[in-house]
Amino acid sequence: MKYLTKIEQLEQLSPAEKTKLKQVTDKFAFRSNDYYSSLIDWKDPYDPIRTIIVPSLQELDEWGRLDPSNEKSYCIMPGLEHKYPSTVLLLVSNVCDGICRYCFRKRVFINPQNEYLRDLPAAIQYIKQNSEITNVLLTGGDPLVLKTSKLENIIRQLRDIEHVQIIRIGTKIPAFNPSRIVEDPALLEIIKKYSTERKRIYIMTHFIHPRELTNLAVKAIGLLQQAGALIANQMPLIRGVNDNPEVLAELLAKLSFIGAAPYYIFQCRPALGNKFYTIPIEKGHEIVEQAKALVSGLAKRVRFVMSHSTGKIEIVGRTEDFVYFKYHRAAEDTDSGRFMALESNPEAYWLDDYTEVIRDYPIDLPYRSYGPE
Repeated sequence: MKYLTKIEQLEQLSPAEKTKLKQVTDKFAFRSNDYYSSLIDWKDPYDPIRTIIVPSLQELDEWGRLDPSNEKSYCIMPGLEHKYPSTVLLLVSNVCDGICRYCFRKRVFINPQNEYLRDLPAAIQYIKQNSEITNVLLTGGDPLVLKTSKLENIIRQLRDIEHVQIIRIGTKIPAFNPSRIVEDPALLEIIKKYSTERKRIYIMTHFIHPRELTNLAVKAIGLLQQAGALIANQMPLIRGVNDNPEVLAELLAKLSFIGAAPYYIFQCRPALGNKFYTIPIEKGHEIVEQAKALVSGLAKRVRFVMSHSTGKIEIVGRTEDFVYFKYHRAAEDTDSGRFMALESNPEAYWLDDYTEVIRDYPIDLPYRSYGPE
């Protein structure tokens, strides 16, 4: 596998394009590989795979922030986040096989030494001491970039904790570099060993466009399933990639065909430089509903949500005058299950855009609440 970490390595770009895009890569990291770059139709400047991985000058627009979901406030220690009682996130890697241009953790690649887990024993001890933790999500970066032996060391120690039932691995490797899975039987043996009948390993894939579902990618998913992993797919809604209802429906359907359950469609987080990739919430809801109308029940289980600083909020529906939200998960118990009707704002990209005052929790929004006060 040949990795591309400098924009000058993209031979398909003209010298003028490389010079312009160097402004972007000086600010935000660039990374791809020859496999993923081969999926691009370089004759099409609007190719969706190109949009995912090749920088755009629009990333220099001053919009958004480096920590759009305020993850820092939930950090117990570097690389360990505990936002919801039952779930802990371990940022076990500060590297990805490719860097999505819309990444909401750009800060990980800007400060790679500060934003990932460096003290595994302390993290394991914290999880042991908090028996309400039943789910551990390995993320980063991408956990599958780690050496297989290092990944096994983490999984083995988590499996030794009785109250940890589910281990999730958030990864885009099946899309970026499926050979990592297909050509590493030791990785599959780890899945087979630690994904048991009562305590499964979930692989949270990140397919965002149907063209990522190559024969090799589908083979990688099949091998993970044969090893005992359960597959669920989560993705953001991205302008120029999957914001066409027919394209999105095709992706949802094909994911259901291969048993990679469509799980979440995320509102693109307002990370620094992400305006170009983001669809307004209400338009996004319309696109998602149009796509879901084209697929079977197994493909339309997906939820359209945003990972707000106060919790995971589902965009439930809309009328001419209101948009309806519900807390799917909440950082504070008082918000659990809260249902909100907010006055329509077609220009809103985030929950905070529905009010003139942007505050940390508790939210101070002009909503009609039908949940617990």
